[in-house]
Parts: sequence; C-alpha cells; structure tokens
Amino acid sequence: MLTIPLAQLPPDFRSRALRWAAGFAHCAYYEHNDLAYPGGPFRQLLAVAEAAPDTPRSLGELRAWLVAGDRGSAPACGFISYEVKDELEDLSSANYSNLAWPNLHFFRPRTWLIWEDEVLHIHGDTAGVLAAIAATPLPTVPPPAVAAVVPRMPKADYLSAVEAVREDILNGEVYELNLCQEFCADGVRLDPVDLFERLNAASPAPFAGFVRHESHYLLCASPERFVRRTGPMLLSQPIKGTIARGATPAADAQQRQALLHDEKERAENLMIVDLVRNDLARVAQTGTVQVPELFGLYPFRHVWQMISSVTAHLRPGLDVVDVLRATFPMGSMTGAPKIRAMQLIEHYERSHRGLYSGSIGLIWPNGDFDFNVVIRSLQYRQDIGHLSFQVGSAITYDSVPEHEYAECLLKARAILEVLGALVSE
Repeated sequence: MLTIPLAQLPPDFRSRALRWAAGFAHCAYYEHNDLAYPGGPFRQLLAVAEAAPDTPRSLGELRAWLVAGDRGSAPACGFISYEVKDELEDLSSANYSNLAWPNLHFFRPRTWLIWEDEVLHIHGDTAGVLAAIAATPLPTVPPPAVAAVVPRMPKADYLSAVEAVREDILNGEVYELNLCQEFCADGVRLDPVDLFERLNAASPAPFAGFVRHESHYLLCASPERFVRRTGPMLLSQPIKGTIARGATPAADAQQRQALLHDEKERAENLMIVDLVRNDLARVAQTGTVQVPELFGLYPFRHVWQMISSVTAHLRPGLDVVDVLRATFPMGSMTGAPKIRAMQLIEHYERSHRGLYSGSIGLIWPNGDFDFNVVIRSLQYRQDIGHLSFQVGSAITYDSVPEHEYAECLLKARAILEVLGALVSE
C-alpha cells in the first residue's frame, strides 16, 4: 500500500485519476462530494481492473463468488440492475431496452484508491500507478450539445398513466406506485468522464458514482442510500418527498416548511418507511428494527428531499445476499405493496429500467457493504451512441398528473442542463 498526503498531490489529481481509470474495461468510482449525510455518505474510492473473469451475473452466483475469491483487503465493486427483481419474484418484462447491462456484475479491482482523512491510500498493484495518473492528459472537451431528448412515453400518455394508477389505488391494487419514464437520444458521441464531472459539479450528491462496464457507462448523481451494513448494524434511508429550492433564503425556508407540512409527501414517505421496516424485519434480530429519523429534510443543489432512516441488527449467520434478497428492489423505487407495484410498473412503463432503480456499491471482505439507489443518473452505451436517463415520482390517490410530470422534470433539471438538451414533446 502507498500512502500520500493529499497536500502533496496536484489539484487536478482526482480528475487525472478518474480519466486514467476510465481507460480500464472495469472501473468504479464512488464519490461523496464532501457532503454531510445522516450516517455518513459513500467512502471516496476508485477501483479498476482490466478483466473480470468468472464474474457473478445473478444473486444466486454472488455468494459463491464472494466465498471463492481472494479474501484479502480488496472490496468487490459493482452494480445490481433493477431487472434482478425477476430473479427474486415471479416477474418478467417485455418492455423495450437498448441498454443491455448485465443484471448483476461485480469485479475485484487490480488497484484501488481511497481518499480518507487528508490522505490518499493506493492498494493492490501500486507499481507505476502514480506516474501513470500524473502522465494522463486532461483534454479540453467542448460542452455536450445533445439538442433534444425524446420521451419514450409522450406526456399525454404519462398523464393518462397517472390517472390509471390513481384508479388502481382506488380499487385497492396498491397504496402507492413509483411511475418512471425514460428520455433518450441516439447517435450521441460524448466523453463519459467529462460528462460525469459536469453532472457532479451541477448536482453534487453524497452517493455519486461513475461506472464503466466495457462499452457501458453509468454517470450517477444519487442523493439516496439503499442499504449499508456496518458490523451487525443495517441502515436504509429511503427518500420520498421532493420540492424545488427557493431563489432566496426566505423563499428557500418557505419551501422547506411547505415540504415538511405537505400531507401527501409525508404519506408517501411513511408508506415506504413501513415497507422498508417490513423488508429489514425479514433479516433482523427480533425487536431491533427502529426508525431513528422520520421525515428528515435535507437540502441539495436543486431540491429539498424528505429522508427517513431505518435501522436494524442483522441476524447472525446472514450476509449481503440474504439482505439483498429481503430488500431489493428498494421500496422507494417501486411502491407498496412491492410485488403488485412492480407488476403494474411493467404494465404502465415503456422501458426496462436497467441500472435506474438499481444500485451501485461495495462489498468488503469482512461482510460490510454500502449500496446507493441509482437515480439522477445517465446511462450511456458508447458502442452504439445510445444515451438514456429516467425520472419518476410516487403516485398516490391525491396525485395531480400535471404536478407529477413537473416533479419528473425538476428531478431531470441538472441532467438536461449538463446535456444542453431540451425535452422534445
């Protein structure tokens, strides 16, 4: 291991390191943006590998792969797509997809860098790494110019879908459903590293990440944690409740209060907290599931978010696969009850979600792990020039279709800004 004080590194070291890392077929970068978060954000870590032999492609393979691997200090880095739901429940999808991510993928890095306590630690194969990063050029890249993104679901169809979901709720099918829509563009040529840095600057988030899987890229600016394990303690932090930031301090404070007292947003949050409590109870020691914070309000660049925290003590003998089987996909991205909500999602939505509503994260050799919720993210296939992002909102009976559509566009604001794009309706 190499240890270097951050003060001895040039100011552009992190940018050079990410561009160096993006040259590997498998790259994962976890970024906290120095943001405070209840329970703490992601650790800042960059991991690379030229190849990922015998990688697990399902939850059924993940445990054996973790057990069989070198149990040194290297974390397993990777992602879980939303489509893993089909492995967990009797579900399937015939919806369109041009993304073609593996359902699940983890790799063990050849080299990984951790920024911590004003020090950079370089682990694994360290020979020549500093010199290679220092020699990596930082090209001048013009701003993206994606003229327009096209909705897979036209606005009129989205508004009709919201009304249909409200009817489903009235009929007792679900209490709440997270309805999402995809915006995409084809024939796009972008620099993924440059675009990630622009997105990260426009919308800094505590669970941001950059993932390369061969010709596939995820550029993620997520504010949400899915689930973390630290020793016996599990922590899940669902987000439900969004409102735009105010233009002045007084207006911002007014927006915060409006969100805090919005009965619809509180009902959405509470329903998902109950779902998360039930999910964690499947793997928790009896009586340990708690809600230390309910309806917490936290500011981000463009929005206020309502975040709750649910904790539990994991039962002895259970591991990351048990936790994922009990909790995935995250309730904040499905609705309640979860299985019926996912069935209706497949009915109303037009696209596979891919990594959207899935998770990126790390699994440490001691069994600890941390996973985010993939939202506020771009998915890009460099080989065919396909660009996609998705946004959604929680539909309840009190939902107003036009308001829900406006919330989707609010969540897409930073992405549209960095792309220089408009929505073609």
